[in-house]
Amino acid sequence: MAAPATELAALADWQRPLRAQFPIIEGHPGLVYLDSAATSQKPRPVLDAVQTYLTTSNANAARGSYPWANTTTALVEGARERVKSFLGDPDPERSSVHFTSGTTEGLRTVARDWLPFLLVDGDEIVVPFADHQANLSPWLEARDLLARRGVRVRVRELPYQASSGDYDPRALAAVTGPRTRFVAATHVHHVYGVDMNVHRIRQVVGPQVPICLDAAQSIGHLPVSVAGLDVDFVVFSGHKALALPGTGAVWARGLRGPRLRPGGWSGTPNTVGIASLVAALDWLEAAGTGRIERWTVALTALLTDGLDRMDAYEVLGCRTSLSAGSRVQRRRSLVTFRHRGIDSRDLGFILFSHGFMVRTDGHCQAGRAAQEGSVRVSLHVHNTPEEVEGLLSALASLQ
Repeated sequence: MAAPATELAALADWQRPLRAQFPIIEGHPGLVYLDSAATSQKPRPVLDAVQTYLTTSNANAARGSYPWANTTTALVEGARERVKSFLGDPDPERSSVHFTSGTTEGLRTVARDWLPFLLVDGDEIVVPFADHQANLSPWLEARDLLARRGVRVRVRELPYQASSGDYDPRALAAVTGPRTRFVAATHVHHVYGVDMNVHRIRQVVGPQVPICLDAAQSIGHLPVSVAGLDVDFVVFSGHKALALPGTGAVWARGLRGPRLRPGGWSGTPNTVGIASLVAALDWLEAAGTGRIERWTVALTALLTDGLDRMDAYEVLGCRTSLSAGSRVQRRRSLVTFRHRGIDSRDLGFILFSHGFMVRTDGHCQAGRAAQEGSVRVSLHVHNTPEEVEGLLSALASLQ
């Protein structure tokens, strides 16, 4: 693992022209956007793809035989294949892709339209109780739905390691057994920024248990290979991956359990959102998600190293990975912290007065009281070391 300064220097010439492709970033030189985990900004090729679609072939999909409708239908079908190839799908003939409004709807689709057909009375599922609320509520809703039908399903808590914040495979072995039928997990934690090491879950639960992965904070930030992860569902939001709001996808492997067939009438898809998603995936692949990961991980290491030197701040998550010289797993593009004397919302207002836009609240974390607010800084490829140093300077002035 190279030192952060070394990584940033090596990638500077690669990053500079990519930053220039974000009009909103270049158009506001006095502001620094540090909230990409909530929603990402859009590079020019994505905006151009939206403009081109809306001015050349905007129509409904699968509902007409004229050229614009046919072009839109082909766009949607081609987008399914684009998602598969972006995820490195090893068996695209077997798998399927279903477009949703985002991660929350995608997880609820799996919970509502697939999971109930897998479970019988006495089965157990294992889900995270301290990740994003969207990766807990749908599974509890599915349990309650089945209970009303007379099917009792036990929900077990996916255990965490206290020291690092990622999942605890040893403790997981103690809560799984022959009645374990399903596991829900998160790829990158939206508060702690840690890679949750999902491959260890597969090692514990064995080859037959389906795993559903919330990839909202990993798609667009690091390489995601479904072959390497060996999961059955990957769910993500377009707006966190440089595409427009209101679009997302569920990749369903179709290997373990029934095939995913979303229920209800299939209405008009978000065609312009899907067009933006294709352009975003093309842009990310051309830029190189591996390099994006290296850049943002180095920036977060720069930030945690600075925060670790200030007594006024508490960084949430693993404490042993804060210094720039740490060899412990780095945070993936986001850092969450508290000031020991200033309320997080007040700190957010103060930081904006210095030009920094950050997230300040409970971050929709399941199992956390609303009053447990904190400041989350989330970075993307357009952010720079100078912006991180400027933020640290502003924070240092508040000690």
